[in-house]
Amino acid sequence: MNQRNVLIIGGAGYIGSVLIEQLLNEGYGVRVLDRLMYENGDSISAYIGRPSFEFVYGDFGNQETLERSLNGITDVVLLAAMVGDPICKKYPELTQAVNVDYPKNLFKTMKGKGISNFVFTSTCSNYGLRKDDSLANETSELNPQSLYAETKIEFEKFILSEAANADFAPTILRISTAFGISRRMRFDLTVSEFTREVASGKDLLVYDQDTWRPYCNVADISKAIRTVLEAPKEKVHGEVFNVGSDENNFTKRMIVDAIVKHIPDANVAYNEGGVDPRNYRVSFDKVKTQLGFVADHSVESAIEELVGAIQNQLFADVEGRKNFHGNYQVSDFKG
Repeated sequence: MNQRNVLIIGGAGYIGSVLIEQLLNEGYGVRVLDRLMYENGDSISAYIGRPSFEFVYGDFGNQETLERSLNGITDVVLLAAMVGDPICKKYPELTQAVNVDYPKNLFKTMKGKGISNFVFTSTCSNYGLRKDDSLANETSELNPQSLYAETKIEFEKFILSEAANADFAPTILRISTAFGISRRMRFDLTVSEFTREVASGKDLLVYDQDTWRPYCNVADISKAIRTVLEAPKEKVHGEVFNVGSDENNFTKRMIVDAIVKHIPDANVAYNEGGVDPRNYRVSFDKVKTQLGFVADHSVESAIEELVGAIQNQLFADVEGRKNFHGNYQVSDFKG
């Protein structure tokens, strides 16, 4: 294909560090813009020196940095966000800026620059708490239960209101809760958190064990982003897609059951009344039928992989580098 140069904003994170590898392997040029707010530069250090890779340290809320980063770019993927309810509640003003204000300015700034696609990673958390047991599709009612989801929905609405006037194809991907191995491995997400606790020999207390969520491997999330970049524009312009697979709709109890298959002496207790009320299952028919996207990885296979990695001490540094392995504290910005 003709050289396409993708700007990944927030590319040093859990998903981005996997997406970089996939895009480089497929012949894309990749530029990452990231302020490394979780001291996570290690996640992309292996790409330095690779042909067609470039890193820009900075904040996409800075107009000069943003303009410079967009120079020569054909496609933009926005991963940068304050992700998850705990970090958003801790930094509400920064969350509004990073999740809403900066993205709106980015959208306006991209116009007239010859950009082909803009991919925004939103979240299936927007569905929040379902009134019944039916699968949520892209037209289902949104019922956010957190500031995180509220900000994602606000920018989604902005995109959809502006899509007809954009000279690039904007696409919204509502991502399932991520799991899987990454260069910036996170252990504050359900699958990896539960697996690490049990595989490390700790007691695990699970709240609201029968609530449903969809899950998706970071490799499959990256694949979905590539699928959008390579799809005909008429199939993705102004569209919303849930990203995941029906088979990876899991309850917390089902995740524990998959872990216990590998660690039968696990000590797990259940309790009702947790602080997170979300309960939703999601349909992925649209992304499959319209774009031909099918996820390749299951929750069960990822758990088996992660149990082996933890038991072989590959993540022995988690406590010493807690902020690298989870979204807990925003580091000072040096720029």
